[in-house]
Amino acid sequence: MALVLLGINHNTANIDFRERVAFPPEKVADAIQRATALPALDEVVIVSTCNRTELYAQVDLGEGAGGESDVEPEDKQLREQELRLLDWLSQYHGLDRAEVQRCTYFHWQQDVVRHLMRVACGLDSMVLGEPQILGQIKSAYAVSKEMGVVSGTLGRAFQEAFTIAKQVRTDTAIGENPVSVAYAAVTLAEQIFSNLASLNALLIGAGRTIELVARHLTDKGVKHIVVANRTLQNAVELGEKFGAAGVLLSDIPEQLVKADIVVSSTNSQLPLLGKGAVESAIKRRRHKPMLLVDLAVPRDIEPQVGEIADAYLYSVDDIRDVIEDNVKSRTEAAAQAASIIERGVQEYQRRLRSLNAVDTLRAFREKAEQLRDREVEKALRALEKGEAPAQVMEALARGLTNKLIHSPSVQMKKASADGRDEVLLLTRELFDLDGATE
Repeated sequence: MALVLLGINHNTANIDFRERVAFPPEKVADAIQRATALPALDEVVIVSTCNRTELYAQVDLGEGAGGESDVEPEDKQLREQELRLLDWLSQYHGLDRAEVQRCTYFHWQQDVVRHLMRVACGLDSMVLGEPQILGQIKSAYAVSKEMGVVSGTLGRAFQEAFTIAKQVRTDTAIGENPVSVAYAAVTLAEQIFSNLASLNALLIGAGRTIELVARHLTDKGVKHIVVANRTLQNAVELGEKFGAAGVLLSDIPEQLVKADIVVSSTNSQLPLLGKGAVESAIKRRRHKPMLLVDLAVPRDIEPQVGEIADAYLYSVDDIRDVIEDNVKSRTEAAAQAASIIERGVQEYQRRLRSLNAVDTLRAFREKAEQLRDREVEKALRALEKGEAPAQVMEALARGLTNKLIHSPSVQMKKASADGRDEVLLLTRELFDLDGATE
């Protein structure tokens, strides 16, 4: 068995391509079901966010393949598995394989675990240390868990990643400063407008990101906030937390006229805000400037909106510079987190290796119990015949000892005759013979 990872993220592909390989929430289960039909693939978790699409899998590379972390990645079977996953991802989204391959990265074994831990801790995010990704990974894992397609080695890797992420949040300052995509959007607004408190904000969506935007805007003194969502109840409930109004998506054109700041983050597969609607609102606003920040992938706002005079449109890629300015204080914490992650990887490997001994220990115990049962049965028969209990106990102990050491004795003699002295050294260590002598 081996762990493999095929992924695309904000470092390897722009937003246009990330949109094309993203898995909408309603299609993840179908994608997992199709992926598990691939040969030799046992477990699957698909992580799909605005900044990454990653396919984690546990595969069977055959006897003797992929069992150790130092096997060369160029191993033929592993290469075949990489190409198989690449073909699957390309075909699922109807994309050219060569185009997808240029944007992908491939990890396996402990590098998968290390990467997963980095992602869970926010070290691989556009916003260093951002906390939302951990919840997204947990949700992705929960989907696969519910479908019964993650339980073994891959499942343990995810559980270990969750533990390490918690430790990093507890032991470092990685999350102390309010740095996130949501915070970066508000910081951007501060750079464009001199006084946020007097402005009106329209927030599209009702998820975690929009909630964070609302919180940051409120902290900056913004009092006039409207939340628009497909479900009115969700918009109203989120709005109530910040003294904001809740409306439907169909009310956006009306609200757009009043909005100085528009921030959108939904799971919609099609743009919710087009050039025509924004153009009309700008005219009715008498060309008063409007900031639009689109934090969604796929995008909620048509890119052509950026062509409108007095409409300032930013996507998640556009705010990278804002984000980089805000994460400088986290670099030291990131270094500490990297050390914690490395220890976590080593601990995961140690536990994994210890599990390899389980089958051998089980077989050893079963054989010992079989020998014990035969000797006990023999002793009971001797007692029934009236033999002295002391003699029966002595015979039981002698017989059990002889039976237990017979096979090891034969194998040690054979190893010694063959010049395999390492077997004798391992035997002394295994049975603590030097310690017994002392």
